[in-house]
Amino acid sequence: MKRWIACALAGLILATGAAGCSPTGALNTGDKNENDGRLSVVATTFAPFDFARVIAGDKADVSMLLPPAAESHSFEPTPQDTIQVQNCDVFLYVGGDSDAWVDDVLSSMDVSHMKIITLMDCVEVVEEEIVEGMEDDEHDHEEEEEEEEHEDPEEEGPEYDEHVWTSPRNAKLIVQKISDTLCEADAANADTYRQNATSYQAELDKLDAAFQEVVSGARRKTIVLGDRFPFRYFADAYGLDYFAAFPGCSTETEPSAATVAFLIDKINAEQIPVVFHIELSNEKMADAISEATGAQVRLLHAAHNISKTDFTNGVGYLDVMWENVDTLKEALG
Repeated sequence: MKRWIACALAGLILATGAAGCSPTGALNTGDKNENDGRLSVVATTFAPFDFARVIAGDKADVSMLLPPAAESHSFEPTPQDTIQVQNCDVFLYVGGDSDAWVDDVLSSMDVSHMKIITLMDCVEVVEEEIVEGMEDDEHDHEEEEEEEEHEDPEEEGPEYDEHVWTSPRNAKLIVQKISDTLCEADAANADTYRQNATSYQAELDKLDAAFQEVVSGARRKTIVLGDRFPFRYFADAYGLDYFAAFPGCSTETEPSAATVAFLIDKINAEQIPVVFHIELSNEKMADAISEATGAQVRLLHAAHNISKTDFTNGVGYLDVMWENVDTLKEALG
């Protein structure tokens, strides 16, 4: 189905390009004038969008395809989004399952004029992990296995965790790659990009130090999420143990009774004071665990996306991660 969509979008690109239409679908940091000579940067999701807009400042137009408050893992591009990608100078995407549509779309267009950054290529990636008590997407995997029976076994490989930006240390590497790429694409403003990146990396260092301080002084090292778990890189960076209902990219939303019971037992056994949920989730599972244990429900923000209000107010990656510092302190205290 995704290949069919990509082909249809490719045909629309050609037709729209011939008609001289301009892209209108993506969210933008400013009004784009095709003839003003400014660099055009398009990102699929919030974290790379926010990194790019900080580095670019007022020297480039930076757009995000994912609408605020939308679910990143089920996003499919509109025809206008695809045209926006076609016309940009720099394109940023994560590279995991949630961006599975990207390869088909890029293969359908001429990208010779475009610089492309895949976040998962900027850092050392790790395989997805299913920890004790966590439910896997068994139904989805059964369907995938049926499809893979007809594919070349040599093309199969490990499934890597895509949520690389959740670690501030990884974010620093991604910021450097974005800065280097913008400098290559727009040498006239390279000094600005480098200065903005250096300042931003210094802020990421402060954030990293704050997380290290919280964990090093904590009574416990375990966190529990009544939700998906997109924090593998974050947990690895700071030596945290974790339990959660689902892996980070799970499409499931209703856990089994066994999973709920397991997480309740963990919280009671280790006297964990907080059960987390991620942004833009329904919080039902976290609320149920809270009622059974007395643990407080708190948000641990993974920066997949933000609300419409926060987007309008200019809330960024650093803002939500500093909130995580405070909530982590409560959870580990």
